Amino acid sequence: MEFRFEEVEKRHGANIILQRLTLRFPAGGVSAILGESGAGKSTLLRLLLGLDWPERGQVLIDGVALQPARRLAVRRQIGYVIQEGGLFPHLTALGNLALLPRYLGWSGERIRARAAELAELMALPAALLMRFPAELSGGQRQRVAVMRALMSDPPALLLDEPLGALDPLVRDELQQRLAALFRSLAKTVLIVTHDLAEAAVLADRLLLLHQGRIVQDGPARQWLEQPADDFVRRFVAAQRGGLAEALAGMAARADGRAHPGAPDARAR
Repeated sequence: MEFRFEEVEKRHGANIILQRLTLRFPAGGVSAILGESGAGKSTLLRLLLGLDWPERGQVLIDGVALQPARRLAVRRQIGYVIQEGGLFPHLTALGNLALLPRYLGWSGERIRARAAELAELMALPAALLMRFPAELSGGQRQRVAVMRALMSDPPALLLDEPLGALDPLVRDELQQRLAALFRSLAKTVLIVTHDLAEAAVLADRLLLLHQGRIVQDGPARQWLEQPADDFVRRFVAAQRGGLAEALAGMAARADGRAHPGAPDARAR
């Protein structure tokens, strides 16, 4: 699934959030969108889902302009992970996973089979599917949130700060698992995050939003070696240590060496 923004402008009152933004996300790519709070990162995801609309320009999904009449059909093709997971507390993990499939008319057997498949993929013990969100750890809830987004096997996945509330060890393990998952599934993935090191682990393409415009667009190493302007330099400098460590860890894994800080794979 391909996403395109053509001359998109978005305002909140007198504030310009996005300024004549033209941008393309090719099918199958994994991209991370970074920026300060209020930069418009989550707004991009909301525009793609038809939860918000631009004052000017067009949002295109697979070359077709998104219109109100199409938005429900489009949403069913896009998995969405909101901040802190957004699981319904009165439903078990399995009940949360079953929401969209039941709406689509899936049988109970098909739902349980898909849930078991995704639990194995996300290293979540199948017994935990019968627990309520309050009975799960933060990392387990986030695994279930990702599984829910993947239940109907959509061609695209949007994640809004998916790991922001987790402790460092759990966050690192989930970063590695999600990075491997994205590579294996070959879906179009957009991730919103404040964390430059996390973006480097999860995505091949990193984009920095500032004052409604994209000021840097490229792989993580380019940000270090070829920052586009002073704002990019300052943004990188504030997180340089984490980014350098993330790049070193990625290189070590690519060479087949053990990452010194790698946690075990048990679901936390």
